[in-house]
Amino acid sequence: MKLFYLALLLILFFSCIEKKTIPDKKEVKVTDQEIVVKEFQTIIDSANVKGAILIYDFEKNKYYSNDFQWAQKGNLPASTFKITNSIIALEIGIVENDSTLFKWNGENRRLKAWEQDLTFTNAFRLSCVPCYQEIARKIGVKKMKEYLDKLEYRNMIVDATNIDLFWLEGASRINQFQQIDFLKRFYKSELPISERTEQIMKRMMVIEKKDAYKLSGKTGWSISNGNNNGWFVGYIESQNKTYFFATNVEPKEQFDMNRFPMIRKNVTYKAFEQLRIIK
Repeated sequence: MKLFYLALLLILFFSCIEKKTIPDKKEVKVTDQEIVVKEFQTIIDSANVKGAILIYDFEKNKYYSNDFQWAQKGNLPASTFKITNSIIALEIGIVENDSTLFKWNGENRRLKAWEQDLTFTNAFRLSCVPCYQEIARKIGVKKMKEYLDKLEYRNMIVDATNIDLFWLEGASRINQFQQIDFLKRFYKSELPISERTEQIMKRMMVIEKKDAYKLSGKTGWSISNGNNNGWFVGYIESQNKTYFFATNVEPKEQFDMNRFPMIRKNVTYKAFEQLRIIK
């Protein structure tokens, strides 16, 4: 009889263990709000980069990523800061509107596309570093700090020695969750800025507009101590829903750096397809 009860207890014990086993799904919950999507890691690995894709479903209040730890790691904002830099420039009148012209002084620039007169919109979309360095110098340290605090854009280290470089090199940091938080507040008209500035920025940020969706955002690329770090941040409006995203990647060894500018976008688009945001 004792052997019978012992066998029964063992059967019950192992059946309980089996029920607690996590099923092999593409999506695994970290918390009710954070869901690991294994396919995102496959996308990252296939691109020969390391990093994280972070997508936020505004309606469901859920985050999707392959690596939430990476998404919490701070990096230089690089040219994603052009969103904030543009907002401040418009708010204090350094730049009048999206048609304001930036005259080229004839000096050689890193990219040929920058060696021309550019409207504010084109300077933003072509990510003209010299144009935005000029803007930052005109804003100045005092106003820059004042507006960074006002906009709650934290962890930027700004002083007289780096006013035109602090987003590209140095100790300034932002993580993927913070990128999305800022974009979400901007999108929801919660930033303390004028409606005019907001509407100008929303026009400038549009990257692609199709029948099925509209994509808005900004890329960024910093090189610090020989380490390349790339961003693609923004939001996509699709099927009457809005999703915010922040992708941050770094190339692995023996990576073809000519592909790096497009990789940031490519992996993000594939993640959209994985979540069926776009087809």
